Amino acid sequence: MIRIQQEAFDTGAEIAEISKGRTDIGAIVSFTGLVRDFNDGRNITGLVLEHYPGMTERELAKIEAEAHQRWQLQASRIIHRYGNLALGEPIVLVITASPHRQDAFDAANFLMDWLKTKAPFWKSEMTADGRTVWVEERTSDIDAARRWQK
Repeated sequence: MIRIQQEAFDTGAEIAEISKGRTDIGAIVSFTGLVRDFNDGRNITGLVLEHYPGMTERELAKIEAEAHQRWQLQASRIIHRYGNLALGEPIVLVITASPHRQDAFDAANFLMDWLKTKAPFWKSEMTADGRTVWVEERTSDIDAARRWQK
């Protein structure tokens, strides 16, 4: 399941919803990305995320479907926020549920690596000196995603 939203999410509630009434799940892995106060040597005071409705959901659905093809997953969830986000606020939530932990861990890592490199979001940071800086793609994110290429 995929949701793109402005509102904050409750990680515990999302995990509870995925696992409610399920006895076929042996492992749940979750990752929550937060707005931090630094990036590339700059002090950050906030973040703005933009996306194209429709296109973003289609691309995330492709990424999620690929995870389900590669690993044995009983369920997955991707929630990504957009809009103005303050320091410490959650940005993204990835949850994977599988009969076995390794599939859940691998699928969660794959989803985050591919979200960082393939999801159509545009991010700008507000700096402590009042500037707005567009966030560039990182070589480290590209390198991490390469491990999943077939």
